[in-house]
Amino acid sequence: MLILTVGNELRGDDGLGPAIAKKLSKSKNLIIIDGGTVPENFTGKIKKEDPSHIIIIDAVEMGAQPGTIKIIEKDKIANYNISTHAMPLSFLIEYLQAHKDYKITLIGIQPKKLDFSTKISEPVRESMEKLISILEETIQ
Repeated sequence: MLILTVGNELRGDDGLGPAIAKKLSKSKNLIIIDGGTVPENFTGKIKKEDPSHIIIIDAVEMGAQPGTIKIIEKDKIANYNISTHAMPLSFLIEYLQAHKDYKITLIGIQPKKLDFSTKISEPVRESMEKLISILEETIQ
């Protein structure tokens, strides 16, 4: 299993992806890639690792309460405003799946603020910790 996090550490809650990558990097049973704001730059590494499953974690504007965690279906990704990076994640997923039939899951966390700051809001931080716990328990 490979986890690809996405986000910009200088944009408040959009930094949740890189923060999760740092915390999960201690887990021995996971391949973690912090894709930052250019996850498409890591497609070669993803292909080289050749995982059966890929989990993408990003801040996603869902119109929900800050900190809401949701699994977003691949065919619904285009309906959401996802993070602050340039290439839509739907393109990245399509590109990867053209290479191999990866089982790809997108987990979104509703941000509270995306302004210029390195601080992640409390509701998002709590959700990050909950998600990290769930992933660690599930993978081990």
